Amino acid sequence: MLPRYVTIGNLGVVVTLAIASPVFAHKVQTAANVGATLHIEPNDNPRAGETSLTWFALTRKGGQIIPLSECDCKLAVYSGSSSSQPLLEPPLKPISAERYQNIPAAEIVFPQPGAYRLQFTGSPRVAGSFQPFELSYEVNVAPGVAPSPSPTVAQSPSQPQPRENQWLIPAIASTFVILALILALWRLRVRKSH
Repeated sequence: MLPRYVTIGNLGVVVTLAIASPVFAHKVQTAANVGATLHIEPNDNPRAGETSLTWFALTRKGGQIIPLSECDCKLAVYSGSSSSQPLLEPPLKPISAERYQNIPAAEIVFPQPGAYRLQFTGSPRVAGSFQPFELSYEVNVAPGVAPSPSPTVAQSPSQPQPRENQWLIPAIASTFVILALILALWRLRVRKSH
């Protein structure tokens, strides 16, 4: 039985919000005395063909941030989990995100939807600052931007180009026609009643 303050309406709102809210599922990995939290924008849900800012909140044991300036870090992107050659090796740059300052980040464009593996490695620039590490993250990439047409296929200039909001003008025109009919019927009804 539900508590007295939980009504079916409240329960419906909670379920709706839980389903509709984006999930922020940062992925955490640890190795030796280093841990890193992976976040991929937007909302840890990368899309193929779109730039995804990918950052690592790199910390020592105990939570102290390791800025990119103190780490000789590298990122490799592999297609699938068993690939031996990296598909991409994007350069890392320092960024500030959430409460983290100067953490390693890269802009990644995943070419296709599917499974990828990110391998994040690093060693200290100052010996003894932290132990060298290797962290691996599995990432699923959703379909995104459709690939642009092949440059070898020319489009005929006589074909009309599709417009994103081509439905908008007919919808507005239809609305005005319906409103005009309603107004005409209302006037007719008013005249008949007098």
